[in-house]
Amino acid sequence: MKYEKIISEKLNELLIKNYDAEKGYINAMKEVDNVNIKNFFKDRAEERARFARQLRTEILTYGELPEDSGSLKGILHRNWMTLKATFSSNNEETILNEALRGEKASLEEYNTLLADTTFPSRLIELLREQRNAIEAAINSVKIYEEVVS
Repeated sequence: MKYEKIISEKLNELLIKNYDAEKGYINAMKEVDNVNIKNFFKDRAEERARFARQLRTEILTYGELPEDSGSLKGILHRNWMTLKATFSSNNEETILNEALRGEKASLEEYNTLLADTTFPSRLIELLREQRNAIEAAINSVKIYEEVVS
């Protein structure tokens, strides 16, 4: 398999996860009343949309076609979040917990990709930038959790 195809497949997997995260944050934004948390989710959704655009551009650079939607797993997770929030006494805390779980999974994905030393330095820099933003989001979620618990 061509090197460009291998990189594109890995980036497409990450792209799908970013689509899922963006949709998850949009869903979460609708489920909370706290304006600060709502804005946090809105910012994260916009950030993940930007990540997706950047990844799409990278995939196209390698001459491959980017995926155009999220995964079934992402749909199921969003539905699970909604269901849990419906039956939870602290809706915002539950949603923040799920957001934290999702961000930690994303962080692992990025760290796995960054462990691949065969990527071009330009791509490594992009992935590091996105990973660092996810780490910052994790820290913010933890702060919001403390506030609502």
